[in-house]
Parts: sequence; C-alpha cells; structure tokens
Amino acid sequence: MTARPKVEVRRVYEDPSDRDGARVLVDGIWPRGLSKEKADLDEWCKAVAPSTDLRKWYAHDPDRFEEFGRRYRNELAESDRAEALTHLRDLAKKRKLTLLTATKRADISQATVLADLLRG
Repeated sequence: MTARPKVEVRRVYEDPSDRDGARVLVDGIWPRGLSKEKADLDEWCKAVAPSTDLRKWYAHDPDRFEEFGRRYRNELAESDRAEALTHLRDLAKKRKLTLLTATKRADISQATVLADLLRG
C-alpha cells in the first residue's frame, strides 16, 4: 500500500519554508508585486490553472466554491490541463508538494481543489 502524497496549499506571498518540498505556483497569472526571487519557486505550472472564464465567474465567492470545484474538475479533464495534473501527481509521488496561489483565501482556491485531487 502506498502512502498518500503530502500536498499542502499556501499563499505564494508567505515566506518560503524548508518544509515546503517542491514549491509550485498553480495560478494562470503571475502574482502582483512579487519578484521571481522572492517567490522561490521550483516551477510555475500555469497549464493547470482554471480557464479565464471560470476564474472570472467564480471571483472567489465562497458561495460558489462547490460549483467552482465541480466545473474546475471538468476542465482538468481537458488534454493540456490533464497533462499538467499528471505532472503534479508525479511530483507529489517523489516528495512533498506545496501548491502556491496568490489568492487571499487559499482554502477556497483552485490550489485546494488540486490538493484534494492529488491526495486521492
């Protein structure tokens, strides 16, 4: 039996930690006011981000999070996003993975949906 992947969600604006493992930004847009050095990323996986239309519809409205998650999971079945999700799964099998987002509420973000999927 294999162990569940260790996947965390954090805001990209928080200081990096030596406990982060692989640090991957999962937003489609670069975070405002953040330099690449300060972000300290292992990679930026923008192919896994929700579509612009879905992101704008959602607007991080907590009342829409459940529906956002359903729609986003559907988008993740599309070829480019599915490939990016597989890449994240592979990373999570090798070491701890920290999914980073610029949103103010990481708990209702695409990173949280992704983390739940990756944990299986």
